[in-house]
Amino acid sequence: MAKQKSDPTKKIVEALSSELFSLLSIDTEINVSVDETLEEKVYNVNVSGKEQAGLLIGAHGATLSAIQSFLSLAVRQKTEEWVRIVVDVDGWREKHEDYLKELAIQAGERARSTGEPQNLYNLTPAQRRVIHVALSKEKGIVTESKGEGEGRYLVVSPK
Repeated sequence: MAKQKSDPTKKIVEALSSELFSLLSIDTEINVSVDETLEEKVYNVNVSGKEQAGLLIGAHGATLSAIQSFLSLAVRQKTEEWVRIVVDVDGWREKHEDYLKELAIQAGERARSTGEPQNLYNLTPAQRRVIHVALSKEKGIVTESKGEGEGRYLVVSPK
C-alpha cells in the first residue's frame, strides 16, 4: 500500500477553517479534501453547519462566498501562493448548481420553442458561468452575458 504524501497546504486550510469557525463561535464539523482531477488542485472545505447552516450560507450564498474568499486570502497570506478553495455547507453548493443547470435547460427549451431570447437576471458571475457551461454543448442554443457590473445578465438564444 502506497503511503500518502503529506500536503502542507491542506493542513493550513484545515487549521484556518477550524480557527475561523471557532472565532465565530459556530459549532461545525469540517472536512477538507483535495481534488486533483481538474487542471488545478482544488481544496474542498465541506462544513456541517448543524443548526446554523442557514447563517453560514446567507442570502443566495453570499455569506458562503465571503467565507470562501476570506479563506482563500488567509491561505494566500500563509503560503504565498494562490490556491483554489471551494467551501460548501451541508451540500448547498451542489444543490444550487443542480438548480442552475435545470434553470439553464428550461431557458434553452423556452428559447427553442418560442424562437425568442430568454434573459436571466440577478445572477452572480459564478452562477452565469454554471449556466454558460451547462448550455455549451446544447445544439441550436447560444449564451452570452450582457450589461455591466450589477446590471449584467445572461441571454439564452436560439442559434
